[in-house]
Amino acid sequence: MSAEKKGKGVRPFERRNARQMATQAIYEWQMTGNDAAVIIEQFLESEKKKADLDYFREVVAGVISHVDTLDQILGRYVTGRTMAELDQVDKAILRIGCYELLYHRELDCRIVLNEAIELAKSFAAADSHKFVNGVLDKVVKNELKD
Repeated sequence: MSAEKKGKGVRPFERRNARQMATQAIYEWQMTGNDAAVIIEQFLESEKKKADLDYFREVVAGVISHVDTLDQILGRYVTGRTMAELDQVDKAILRIGCYELLYHRELDCRIVLNEAIELAKSFAAADSHKFVNGVLDKVVKNELKD
């Protein structure tokens, strides 16, 4: 059983697919400003791969509703740039990773960072995974005081 969701029956690949869908949905929201509910429904209608759809909905809605807090925190660790200057794919991945770190404390930080790195390798520019890892690692070290 996954360390992510013990006893809940969700397989790691379903959670990974949910994160991939969430990355695309957040990217679309950033680019269009469309209503979150509309974007979520569009993805649910068109998506055919197995994914944790409840988690997808929750992450997309959560990122959008907490975007100001997420950007404030991420902005502290994005050196040499502002959040507005970031690549839109990097921004979507960072927002999802930061959201999971802050609002899904039941998840192991290593899982969240690894998943964000994998998203960056799949969707972002060649070395973006290093940037994403560096920023989210600083969030873990400086914002998550247990």
